[in-house]
Amino acid sequence: MSSNDRLTRWVQEVARHCQPDRIHWCDGSKKEYDRLMVEMVARGSAIPLRKRPNSFLFRSHPSDVARVEDRTFISTPSRDDAGPTNNWVAPDELKATMWALYEGCMRGRTMYVIPFSMGPLESPMAKIGVEITDSPYVVCNMEIMTRVGTRVLQAIEEGADFIPCLHSVGAPLAPGQDDVPWPCAPMEQKYISHFPQENLIWSYGSGYGGNALLGKKCLALRIASAMARREGWMAEHMLILRLVSPEGRQYHIAAAFPSACGKTNLAMIQPTIPGWRAETLGDDIAWMKIGPDGRLYAINPESGFFGVAPGTSYKSNPAAMDTLCGNVIFTNCALTDDGDIWWEQMTDEPPAHLIDWRGEDWTPERDKPAAHPNARFTAPTSQCPLISSDWEKPEGVPIDIFIFGGRRATVVPLVHEAYDWDHGVFLGATAASETTAANIGAVGNLRRDPFAMKPFCGYNMGDYFQHWFDMGDRLGDKAPRIFYVNWFRKSPEGRWLWPGYGENSRVLKWMCERVDGKVEALDTPIGRMPRMDDLNLTGLDIPPEDLRELMRVDVEAWRAEANDIEKHFAQFGDRLPKRLERQLRQFQIRLG
Repeated sequence: MSSNDRLTRWVQEVARHCQPDRIHWCDGSKKEYDRLMVEMVARGSAIPLRKRPNSFLFRSHPSDVARVEDRTFISTPSRDDAGPTNNWVAPDELKATMWALYEGCMRGRTMYVIPFSMGPLESPMAKIGVEITDSPYVVCNMEIMTRVGTRVLQAIEEGADFIPCLHSVGAPLAPGQDDVPWPCAPMEQKYISHFPQENLIWSYGSGYGGNALLGKKCLALRIASAMARREGWMAEHMLILRLVSPEGRQYHIAAAFPSACGKTNLAMIQPTIPGWRAETLGDDIAWMKIGPDGRLYAINPESGFFGVAPGTSYKSNPAAMDTLCGNVIFTNCALTDDGDIWWEQMTDEPPAHLIDWRGEDWTPERDKPAAHPNARFTAPTSQCPLISSDWEKPEGVPIDIFIFGGRRATVVPLVHEAYDWDHGVFLGATAASETTAANIGAVGNLRRDPFAMKPFCGYNMGDYFQHWFDMGDRLGDKAPRIFYVNWFRKSPEGRWLWPGYGENSRVLKWMCERVDGKVEALDTPIGRMPRMDDLNLTGLDIPPEDLRELMRVDVEAWRAEANDIEKHFAQFGDRLPKRLERQLRQFQIRLG
C-alpha cells in the first residue's frame, strides 16, 4: 500500500473495476523476481534455460508478436493535435470503450502495482511511473527495463508526481479455468492508448513488448515527447554512445534509426581503428535537456536492453552476445536440444534440430524461421561489457553529434553531413527506411520514418519538427552537428557495399574530425561528404568501383526522392514549419 492519496485512490478504483483476485505491490527485489519466475515455470509460461543461469524462454501467442501500430492511439481533444501520422480517437469515446473492456478483466489473476523510475531517481531528468498490470511476465521485464522498487514508492509518498499506466492482457479466468501460457485478447480488442494532456497510458489485450511494458515506448517516447515539448526538452528514439580517441578525447553521439536497423549494434560498437574505443550509454531512448553551460545533455532513461535477437551474433555484436550470458528473458527464440536458445544468424550453421518459437519441431529443411523475426531479449544494461561508468550519471553526457539513418539498398550514400541545424532537421524529417519485421506491414517497402519517431511521437509531427527548430534556436552555436548514414547500400547486383559492424567506426571517426575541424568536406546537393583520402579505409579490401558506388550521389534518383518528400510534407498541411518548406526548396535548387 501507499500513503499517497492519489496513488491509493487510483489503485483502489482499478481494483474495484478490474476485479483481480489479489493485489501485489512490487518491491523490485530479486526475491520477488525469482518467485514470479518459479510461478511462471510451474504454469508452463517460462522455460528455464540450462545453458544460461537465471534465464528463461517465453513463447507468445502468434497474434501477439510485435508492436501493433494500427491499434496504437494518441487521444487528444482535437484530431489535429494528434496529427496525420497517429491513430486518433476522442478521449471520452476511447475511455468509454476501454473502460468497458477493463470491467472484470483481471478476474482470476493477481493485480501487480509496479512503481518505476525512468532514469536514475536522483537525476533531474528522471520521470516516475506506476504501472498496474495482471501479467507477471510484464513485472519481470519491467524490473529489468526500469528501476522498480520501494525507493520509487517512497519518492511518490514524499510528493513526487507519477504517470499512471494501466495494463491488462484482457483474459479473465473463470473459477477453476486453467490459464494458457500466453494470455492475450483478440486483435480487434487490443488497444495501446495514450492521453498526452493527462500524462496517462491505458493498454489492453497485448502482453508483448512495448505494448505491455509501458515504460518502454509508451512513456519514454509517446508521453515523454509531449511532456518534453511542453517543458522544453527532448525525448528521442536514439542510442547514446561515447567514442574515445587515442588521445583520450571523448565524443558523445546520439543516433536515431528505425527498429532493426542496427541501433543496438552501433550502441555496442567495437571500433576496428587502432587506438579508438567506444563505451555504451544506451541503445534505444535518449532524454535530453540543455545544461547550465548551454550544451545538450542526454541520459538513457532505461536500465535494460529490449533488443531484436535475430541477426545478433559474435560477428555482428560480440558485446551484446556477452551481455546475454545470464539473467535474461528471451521471447520467441528457438530452443536447442541441450537447453539453450538460438535464432537466425546467431551461428553460421543452424542446429540439426530445434523447437521453434511456436513450440514445434524444426529442422533446417523447414521453410519457416526457427525464431520469430522479431524475437527479443531483455537483459540488464549493467551486464554489457562496454557499458560506460557514466551511464547512470544524473546530469547526463553532453551530445556532440546527432546521426540519422535507415536501411536503404540504393540512392543514399554511406554518409553525409548537414550544412547547418535547419538542414539537419530536414534530414531527420525526411528519414526513410525499408521496413523490417519489427514494423507492421510488408517487409522491404520504403517508409518515411521522420527522426525514427513516426510510431512514437505523442502529438502532431509537424509541431514536433517545429520543436526541433526551437531547440536549435536555444542551443545556437552549441548545437550538436548532424549527419546521415546508410550502412545498407547494395551494388546493382545486390552485394553489400560496406562491411558494417565495427568498421562503422571509420565513419564515426570522420564525423569526430569534422566536429574538431580537422578535415574538410565536399559540398554536394544532399550535404557535405568525405573526401576519399579523409575516410580511413586502411586494412579494408573494398574495390574502387564499390567505393564509388557507395559514395555516389545520383541526382536523378534524388530528384525523385525530392518529389516523394514533397508528398510526405504535404500531409502536415499548415502544421509543417515554413523552415522545412524552405529547406525543400533549397534542396531542389541544389539538385538543379
